[in-house]
Amino acid sequence: MPSLSVAISHSPHILSPNSLARDTKTKKICQSQYRSFPLPLRSSIFRMGFVSCRGSKETSNTRIFTSVTDVLLDESAEEVQLPKGDTWSVHKFGGTCVASSERIKNVADLIVEDDSERKLVVVSAMSKVTDMMYDLIEKAQSRDDSYISALDAVLEKHRSTALDLLDGDELGSFLSQLHHDISNLKAMLRAIYIARHVTESFMDFVVGHGELWSAQMLSSVIRKKGMDSKWMDTREVLIVNPTSANQVDPDYLESEKRLEKWYHQNPSKIIIATGFIASTPQNIPTTLKRDGSDFSAAIMGALFRARQVTIWTDVDGVYSADPRKVSEAVILQTLSYQEAWEMSYFGANVLHPRTIIPVMRYNIPIKIRNIFNLSAPGTKICHPMVNEEDGQNGESLVKGFATIDNLALVNVEGTGMAGVPGTAHAIFGAVKDVGANVIMISQASSEHSVCFAVPEKEVNAVAEALKSRFRQALDAGRLSQVAVIPNCSILAAVGQKMASTPGVSASLFNALAKANINVRAIAQGCSEYNITVVVKREDCIKALKAVHSRFYLSRTTIAMGIIGPGLIGSTLLEQLRDQAAVLKEEFNIDLRVMGITGSRTMLLSDVGIELSRWRELQKEKGEVADLKKFAQHVHRNHLIPNTVLVDCTADSIVASHYYDWLRKGIHVITPNKKANSGPLNQYLKLRALQRQSYTHYFYEATVGAGLPIISTLRGLLETGDKILRIEGIFSGTLSYIFNNFIGKRAFSEVVAEAKQAGYTEPDPRDDLSGTDVARKVIILARESGLRLELSDIPIENLVPEPLRASASAEEFMQKLPQFDRDMAKNQQDAEDAGEVLRYVGVVDVVNVKGVVELRRYKKDHPFAQLSGSDNIIAFTTTRYKNQPLIVRGPGAGAEVTAGGVFSDILQLASYLGAPS
Repeated sequence: MPSLSVAISHSPHILSPNSLARDTKTKKICQSQYRSFPLPLRSSIFRMGFVSCRGSKETSNTRIFTSVTDVLLDESAEEVQLPKGDTWSVHKFGGTCVASSERIKNVADLIVEDDSERKLVVVSAMSKVTDMMYDLIEKAQSRDDSYISALDAVLEKHRSTALDLLDGDELGSFLSQLHHDISNLKAMLRAIYIARHVTESFMDFVVGHGELWSAQMLSSVIRKKGMDSKWMDTREVLIVNPTSANQVDPDYLESEKRLEKWYHQNPSKIIIATGFIASTPQNIPTTLKRDGSDFSAAIMGALFRARQVTIWTDVDGVYSADPRKVSEAVILQTLSYQEAWEMSYFGANVLHPRTIIPVMRYNIPIKIRNIFNLSAPGTKICHPMVNEEDGQNGESLVKGFATIDNLALVNVEGTGMAGVPGTAHAIFGAVKDVGANVIMISQASSEHSVCFAVPEKEVNAVAEALKSRFRQALDAGRLSQVAVIPNCSILAAVGQKMASTPGVSASLFNALAKANINVRAIAQGCSEYNITVVVKREDCIKALKAVHSRFYLSRTTIAMGIIGPGLIGSTLLEQLRDQAAVLKEEFNIDLRVMGITGSRTMLLSDVGIELSRWRELQKEKGEVADLKKFAQHVHRNHLIPNTVLVDCTADSIVASHYYDWLRKGIHVITPNKKANSGPLNQYLKLRALQRQSYTHYFYEATVGAGLPIISTLRGLLETGDKILRIEGIFSGTLSYIFNNFIGKRAFSEVVAEAKQAGYTEPDPRDDLSGTDVARKVIILARESGLRLELSDIPIENLVPEPLRASASAEEFMQKLPQFDRDMAKNQQDAEDAGEVLRYVGVVDVVNVKGVVELRRYKKDHPFAQLSGSDNIIAFTTTRYKNQPLIVRGPGAGAEVTAGGVFSDILQLASYLGAPS
């Protein structure tokens, strides 16, 4: 047996509590075991060159080296060398995953069931414990004596958890260590209490205890299940260099060396490691700052060259958008590293950007999974597959959308900036000096202005710093202003397949425009993975819903307000009720009626009114009607990007609000003729606003109820045809009357019959006066380009002049038979000439005039062949000159009018992104 020279080497690792005592005990055991070995075995041990006796956690601070080295040294080293590669899987469990004894048991079961050959598990402190530890420090520093009872609460939380989980020696060992740690913490907190000050290293040492305790307990539970498990205080392994108050850089080379040494002394196929905590190169305790446990797992994955890093959390994966804001958001199956990086930077609940860096180096995928829903496959973050890069898998070009709120834009502009080197350096140097974080930068190629986004809480300091830095330039006029635009939010669209794909930006901005969202600033990197826009804070969720709907074809959701639940309005509500399910399932259209208002009562809802019982709800929950409040309620539901008010009244006061609604981004749909046939200047103002915005104004049902008259006229004009004349029977009431005014029947008899059948207004004079037909003529004339007022249209009034001032409809109906003789003569004259009477409206575009009158037509004319209450309209154009284009069909009644309004609603949904 060779002679020995023994050297004592003090480890640079951190002393854990009671480590010296445990080391002494361990050495004694080791020595006694050595004395019991047979001599040949002892010789082999000494020839290894290194003797280490350690338990699962104990860190020996005394190492014995021999002066004998031979070939057996290398053979021994291979036996304890850290195996790296695909045999390792890394799991990370956050605080909610280990929040209680029951959840710790679930985590242990999951680890045991994992069929990976080797497992490295990173654990956080139990839920809320890290906050409790910070609170301890804050209380002690402010000399709040309650820090003692708060520390007792920390002790009790872990003691009671250990009592539920452990027993025997494992329980005794943990409780002994726990009480020892609490005793040390109490002494440290007392020192902080006296000094009223705490250093960063003291703070990091104190708050890191939660991870130590949860790792020890989890390791003990796994051993209790009969599996070998060691726990790792990662302060002995992970070495980081602080770079700022909120960031550290891992020293991978040194960490790898220390990991090799640690594993040499603690070989195991299951290692439970503490997250969040690490050490500086000077062995001073520190933390990995925000999201430190995820970062720990990624670093460990890189050090072990693991097959995969799984981050266990309480959500099913990464969503295409925040599901709290976009209910139709979907779980993404895969994300590239770059996509995850971009989304997390812009506030998405994915991973902190730095977490991705360690695993990218070795192409190690990260899996986000829900520990409370193991059936969910989760989201895999990795390098994109070839078919994904080629865009052949049918996924959306934009993978996800993220938002950041509470921002302000700072705009520095002036002609003196153009072509002046160093201006940007000076701007951002001033921003750096106040410690502000620049989130987004945008600069025009003219170099006339630079704008950038910063957190709102930092903007005042930034603005003052810039004004001070550029005081001379501002005074001299080289810079015109340093402006602050508050109350902003950022919306970012992220997707690797956006790169080099034409039309993505167009689709994004088109969706925003259709939702009436104004974009204040834009930025896109040359990688094309990200398009960032700045919008008003109040528009942020609306914008998010709009763009997500555009790219994911989620349900085009429209918030609707129904004004006037009379005959037409109530019929429309019935049609919406009956068709809602079909629209959702087959057409991805979700129409939600958020309010119904009459002239006296309104019913409001935040989620959508149950249309099967809206009358009952209106009685139970109705409130005093207030049109302004009604419009605000329907429009200000930020979870729905699109709003439409449907005016089913014939009220000119309601119509007077259209311009204001359209200007605010509220779409308007109506059968109400008052706006389009009212004062010409108001009509022109309304149409100009409609044309210059993405807010829609549909009014097909103002002429011909459900017949496609307006759309036909527009189609002719838009395709280059020229309108010469429009002539038609526009009143279903008067159509019915004159279709049935035949033979020896009295005119008053037919009017009474029409009134009894519900074809007329409550007062038939409203129909017989011809004003309604004149309004339709004016609407068509204006659509054709004529600038006519209602007063320009001569109207033949069918109400006998003596009866126009009758006190009531009943009085009018009683006296109408007295005037049957005149109408009977007209009818007989027409009959004698082989003709029929028809009440028509005419738009004479060539002569720039219109007329409403009773005319006679030959019996073979299309107008003479109507039945019931049908309407008929003839378009004479340059294309249809010899034979007019005829549109004919039912032109009156609640069903067809409501159907026309419903058709406009679906047309709006199509324009807003629903599949057509």
